[in-house]
Amino acid sequence: MSTTMTTGKQIRLQRLFKDARRLLIVPMDHGVTLGPVAGLIDIRTTTLQCFQGGADAVIVHKGLTKQLATVVGVGYGEMILHLSASTSLGVSSHRKEQVATVEEALRYGATAVSVHVNLGAPSEGAMLREMGQVAEQCERWGMPLLAMMYVRDGNPTSEFDPKKIKHAARVAEELGADLVKLNYSGSAQSFHEVTSSVQIPVLIAGGERMDSDEALYQTIDGAVKGGARGVAIGRNIFQHPQPAHLCQAIRLILDSDI
Repeated sequence: MSTTMTTGKQIRLQRLFKDARRLLIVPMDHGVTLGPVAGLIDIRTTTLQCFQGGADAVIVHKGLTKQLATVVGVGYGEMILHLSASTSLGVSSHRKEQVATVEEALRYGATAVSVHVNLGAPSEGAMLREMGQVAEQCERWGMPLLAMMYVRDGNPTSEFDPKKIKHAARVAEELGADLVKLNYSGSAQSFHEVTSSVQIPVLIAGGERMDSDEALYQTIDGAVKGGARGVAIGRNIFQHPQPAHLCQAIRLILDSDI
């Protein structure tokens, strides 16, 4: 890797990991998959509320970047451009297609890009190939890459199996990701096995809506104790009645021992 590319990634990663604190990302790319669900209709307002609560970045698809132009950047948080897509209307929603490029992300002012890979799915090979190509583009342009890695082999328990989650983390690292987003394995001890298996920062996904804020807090606390460098929580934040308040509470957990 050239010095220029290393510097570009370093600068952008520093924008995300402000003062070396843990990362709070709010993915809001769900509109392609699920449609105009609650919390994403007025994405500008939701984004602003998340930033007011202490979120570091949001994840969106390229068509929404223009709506966020006045609430991203200096004085606010960062924007990560999601490059993968599929819809719940398709015959194979686990097959993620690349719908944007790293060069587009640069034009839209993104600080990083993200890709989604479902390991164990019939289309795993194609998704891994696309991720490898994106990783090469990220090296060329000095753009950080967040890999969203899930185990979708047809067995629901696999999604939370520490051994399989650990494998997913390793795949992300081996193929060039700078950050990896994974399901939480259920305990600090088992998740420590995951975070200690790679050298890149590990973030936990939020998943389906939880029954209570307290359940979410307990999950985040366990992940942090297990070595997580942050969270990437979507529906549990953007569909919350008070996204700013929830982000503030999450921020306190993430920063508790810093």
